[in-house]
Amino acid sequence: MTVPTSSTSVVPHRGLLLVGVVALITVVATESMAISTVMPLVEDDLGDLWLYGWAFSAFFLGDLVGIVVGGRAADRMPPSVPLLVGLAVFGAGLLVGGLAPSMPVLVLGRALQGVGAGVVPAVAYVCVARGFPAPDRPRVFAIMSTAWVVPSLLAPLAASAVASAVGWRWVFLGLVPVTLAAGLLAVGSLRDLGAGGSGADHEATPLGRVLLLTAGAALLVGGLGAASPWIGVPAVAAGVALGLPALAGLTPPGTLRVARGIPAAVAIRGVLTFAFFSANAFISLGLTSVRGSSTLFAGVTLAAASLTWTAGAWTQARLIHTWGAARLERLAGTVLVVGLLCLLVGLWGAVPPAVWVVGSCVGGLGMGLGYAPLSAVTLERAEAGREGAASSALQLTDVLGIALGTGVAGVVVSAGDRLDAGRAPSLAVVFGMAAAAGLLVVALAGRLRAG
Repeated sequence: MTVPTSSTSVVPHRGLLLVGVVALITVVATESMAISTVMPLVEDDLGDLWLYGWAFSAFFLGDLVGIVVGGRAADRMPPSVPLLVGLAVFGAGLLVGGLAPSMPVLVLGRALQGVGAGVVPAVAYVCVARGFPAPDRPRVFAIMSTAWVVPSLLAPLAASAVASAVGWRWVFLGLVPVTLAAGLLAVGSLRDLGAGGSGADHEATPLGRVLLLTAGAALLVGGLGAASPWIGVPAVAAGVALGLPALAGLTPPGTLRVARGIPAAVAIRGVLTFAFFSANAFISLGLTSVRGSSTLFAGVTLAAASLTWTAGAWTQARLIHTWGAARLERLAGTVLVVGLLCLLVGLWGAVPPAVWVVGSCVGGLGMGLGYAPLSAVTLERAEAGREGAASSALQLTDVLGIALGTGVAGVVVSAGDRLDAGRAPSLAVVFGMAAAAGLLVVALAGRLRAG
């Protein structure tokens, strides 16, 4: 049976709409790059290394809730409504993080930031689906990736300077007015977009399933990191039992078995983000604690990935119509694996630290080549009026991959610390695990072709 393609609303000011979408992405990019850069300083001040990975995982577990709720809400009401709520929660999370007296409170603030930030990509994807015709979407996705360029260049440098001058807390607090300004610009640009089609009006937001999935992922990561197997094994079992059925209900049928088409795109997105972000979240920690580099150098290394991600995004926009999504995804996974192996080699002291920059650049290029084609496949084949549900499913596995990747990587690093194994061997396991996930992307890429 043929699935109708997504409809496009009549939007008279597409340029203004694009500016609004870019503003949203810029806020998320600035927060991501700034916080990643200063997290080693946060851990030095607040302690509790075992919660280092949770500072990332909590954000992305909160993201799960924001993505699904925001995407479904944007199907039933004007996108500006969930956007305003999401930005308010995001700002509250920044305040909690900036004022946190301990690492557990900071993790709570990160979770709030995640809930608010999760609304942003869901709303952005709905705006692209309704505001731009299908042939223009790969180019729009490339522009959205470009929105990371300025934050990637400036946010790490600014975060490092702010943390050195007045403390890491002002990295969080200083983002509050930035969020407010970008939010006002974005909301104004969405005024021409109304609610979705009638097919979405009768589908309630599956908040219960989202919470079950979030709880399942948290139990899984927490169980893997438990010191006692009597606690860890039941927690992991409970996490799988809760999370898998919930994930199956929140994603297109066939996602868990990587069925061809949209299910494959949704599944591969989760594996792709697991591979990249499980390593990327620990670049700053590895450079500062293993190689003795500064947070400034770590920030430059992280920024390098964003630049090449953008280059890859523009490259895929030119190639996708001739190469096809499956071929591009296979290339992307291969390039990503090469970058991750460079990070692995860079752990050894005999290797120049510049290899980390090379690895970050190559990994970012792989993500740029592979990320947007999955979005294009999903939106191209989504049902009319259900773009929000389709994009939220894609973003859900996207964020779940990041949450599980950073969480499991944090467990590995924490376990190495408990065993006095040293940071280098622990991070070698993390980067090796990430490379294995990248190889899985290569193996699954052919499933993107229609059956």
